[in-house]
Amino acid sequence: MIHTPIPRRPLGKTGVDLSIVGLGGIVVSKLAQSHANAVVAEAVARGVNYFDVAPTYGDAEDRLGPALQPFRDRVFLACKTGKRDGKSAAVQLDESLKKMRTDRFDLFQLHGLTTQAELDQALAPGGAMEAILAAKKAGKVRFIGFSAHDENTALDALKRFPFDSILFPFNFVLFTQANFGPRVLAEALRRNVGVLALKAMCKSALPPGVKQGENPHPKCWYTPCDLPNQAALALRWTLSKPITAAIPPGDERYFPVAMDTAENFTPMTPLEEADFLASARGLEAIFK
Repeated sequence: MIHTPIPRRPLGKTGVDLSIVGLGGIVVSKLAQSHANAVVAEAVARGVNYFDVAPTYGDAEDRLGPALQPFRDRVFLACKTGKRDGKSAAVQLDESLKKMRTDRFDLFQLHGLTTQAELDQALAPGGAMEAILAAKKAGKVRFIGFSAHDENTALDALKRFPFDSILFPFNFVLFTQANFGPRVLAEALRRNVGVLALKAMCKSALPPGVKQGENPHPKCWYTPCDLPNQAALALRWTLSKPITAAIPPGDERYFPVAMDTAENFTPMTPLEEADFLASARGLEAIFK
């Protein structure tokens, strides 16, 4: 099948254009290396140039590094650190570079900021940001960003440091059922910070009584949208916002749907959006 290349959008003030969907490293975690290689090769062939990984994603770095090596100079590679002190962050960054078989990350992010205390530590003297800035000066990092799952922490981070990007949950249920996300999106756009979306294809929290090990989507800690139609609509909704790109769930069944949706992307009309958002009523948002 002949595919139209997946569209690209500018990432804030960086001067870089990214494919409107990216491949999250969890997609290739726990896969045989040959399978991971095939997933990455297909993604690159279809125009995906945005790849994101983190040390906490199981064996994702071990699988994605070799798979991406033949295409490294053609893609935008993002990585993260969950460490908040400078020494640990520097060690983790170098370990990730080694596993990813590269000498630099295009984007390096503070991972999963959740509390004010974490942000304070990361930005304080001797904190993780000090190590990231040193890595940037050494040519190991091009741009600096962060991911967060808390609105107030995200807003504070945007005000306290000139980040190049934010990776945040921008999702139809979160927006409509919890009013979670609109303030962050507006602040990031006001500062011309590149906006990257998590959880676009998330539907709701796991049902009561369902434990993580019982989740039919073992690489997700939530309930993702139903395949293929609801998931495609959810991604279209997110990409209809002024967002550069979205990362689909770790469940590898969602990534082909995301690529197909991105390839044929058209913004939602107001009528389509109203109809789709009606389906969010009563769903439990994963964040408050």
